[in-house]
Amino acid sequence: MLKTRVVTAIVLLAILLPVLYFNNFTAFALVATVFFGAAIWECFRLFNPGTQNAHVIAVIWTVAFGIAVQFGQLNTAIWAALSVALWIARFAPSLKTGLPALATPANTLLSLVYGFAVVGCFAAIVDLFSHSPWYLLSVMAIVWIADIGAYFAGKAFGKRKLAPSISPGKSWEGAIGGGIAVLFIGALTVVSGSPLFADTFAVRVEHAFGWPALIAILVLMTAASVVGDLFESQLKRRAGMKDSSKLLPGHGGVLDRIDALIPVLPLAALIGSRL
Repeated sequence: MLKTRVVTAIVLLAILLPVLYFNNFTAFALVATVFFGAAIWECFRLFNPGTQNAHVIAVIWTVAFGIAVQFGQLNTAIWAALSVALWIARFAPSLKTGLPALATPANTLLSLVYGFAVVGCFAAIVDLFSHSPWYLLSVMAIVWIADIGAYFAGKAFGKRKLAPSISPGKSWEGAIGGGIAVLFIGALTVVSGSPLFADTFAVRVEHAFGWPALIAILVLMTAASVVGDLFESQLKRRAGMKDSSKLLPGHGGVLDRIDALIPVLPLAALIGSRL
């Protein structure tokens, strides 16, 4: 399993790093569109286990997304705002209220709505990349640091379950530890004064709004990453699936890799539009 994970990671890095390094928008748009299509396919499979039509829906959504990106018709502000609103009004509350039963009109509607959130995530990815690849990575790093911090803090101090019926392995101590790690690294990039971090999300937010706003935004983004992770776990538990798919051997599916990013990236895009 470890060997498979490593090989998959190397292949993905071999594809992504050159695209990011050379800052080629066309190549990046192509890669983003492919991953978007995979995420949409997995999305509709999670909402409709056993469906035979997920690939057809995915192709339609992917073509539409790719055309919108290529011709500059993807209005990031609208998609990001819609995505953030959906997370606040529908997805986050479902962690307490639960999901509708499978094969119901309410479930079909929710699958469509979650598809819109995925569009918002990838619209934000394209927008953040357009600013700079380094800026996009700095936003993604917030989620990665929160996840790593939560893992080690949960292992060391985890006692109180965060959402035992959804993801028994997550604890309040882990979530708090992840938040502390994000605040520490974010503050470090700001106080370092290094030109290397001048175009990172945390530094730009602090310069534009000050320390209190930076702390509040980083805490909010950490919380959003936890909600995104838990929501997908809830979908997989309801569907009886361990992974969203097996597209990435050793890692599960695309949604398994980006679930925490789906609510965070649109939020970062909205905040970034004010910088």
